[in-house]
Amino acid sequence: MASVDTQRLMIKVARLYHTHGMRQTEIAARLQISQSRVSRLLTQAEESSVVRTVVAVPQHSHADLEERVEARYGVSEVHVIDAVSDDEAELNRDLAHTMAALFQEIAFDVPAIGFTSWSKTLRLMVEALQPVRTRTQRVVEMLGDLGPPDLQHDADRSTQRFATLTGGQPVFLRTPGVVSSTDMRELLLSRDPYAVEALKLLDSVDLALVGIGACEVDPVLRSGDNFFTDGQFEHMRDLGAVGELCLHFLDADGVAVESDLDDLVIGVTLDQLRSARRRWAVAGGTRKHAAIRAALAGGWVDVLVTDTDTAEFLMSGPDPRSTATPRRRSVRTSQRATQKTTQKTTQKAIQKATQKSNGVPLRTGLS
Repeated sequence: MASVDTQRLMIKVARLYHTHGMRQTEIAARLQISQSRVSRLLTQAEESSVVRTVVAVPQHSHADLEERVEARYGVSEVHVIDAVSDDEAELNRDLAHTMAALFQEIAFDVPAIGFTSWSKTLRLMVEALQPVRTRTQRVVEMLGDLGPPDLQHDADRSTQRFATLTGGQPVFLRTPGVVSSTDMRELLLSRDPYAVEALKLLDSVDLALVGIGACEVDPVLRSGDNFFTDGQFEHMRDLGAVGELCLHFLDADGVAVESDLDDLVIGVTLDQLRSARRRWAVAGGTRKHAAIRAALAGGWVDVLVTDTDTAEFLMSGPDPRSTATPRRRSVRTSQRATQKTTQKTTQKAIQKATQKSNGVPLRTGLS
């Protein structure tokens, strides 16, 4: 690890070269070091992220397509970029830089920001962000921990950095994002007043940075690892869900598919999302096409950053305004009925097997 003196010299060289426009030979003469050392320090500055390369893409280079998507879904702003690769990781990085540039130019105060810290694209946005003046008082995590400890650590660091860049205080939600039962949820919250306070703060969010996901286990997560299982996602697909917004499921028309799985999530509710003054999302790629369309069709997002292929997909198919649908449909009752029937059937089977194994005559129900 570089010494403090070396770090200071590296920063000075980087500033003279990138900010003041001096040539390497001029820097070497001024600081009385060799030109080769100047070159090494500049390389080191890039490797340690002291210097970051940002490609400033002109806004609205796809103005016509953006305006058509805005008009079709009734959203405030759509920002479209060209995808340079089919690789999802590369696309996410490009989308994140565009989102960072958009946030950098924010022209209104955002005292309370809701942040989906487990979103890889939003974490990349924070990495690309520079300090901003948004009069932010707090950055509140909108979901509990998802996935393994290293992902949880990355999310924690991203929330801290985001709060520092905006001048606010981080409000962490250090609980599992998805639990195994409602009893476990109640137990965890009964013993964690900080989590309860964080959830309460989500009632008053000025800007919600939301995560949009496909109706499947995210590639960076594992089934059931503080997350829904493959079976739970399959069940929601059977019920008509095509994607999720902060782990709340939506059908193709953007109608919330309410189920008992909502009660297993420790995080922002759909009512809290609706009450947020602004809701920004950054998402793209074929895997999320249906989910992004659902988020827009349901009016869950008012600003979107996405790619050209996704934008073209959003313009295909029927106009979402042509079909009036309720904002929510519940399948809780049918789920619970199914669960009760399954439990009763299982209990009877266990009882029957136990009686047989013990040589006890089966009860016929007659006295």
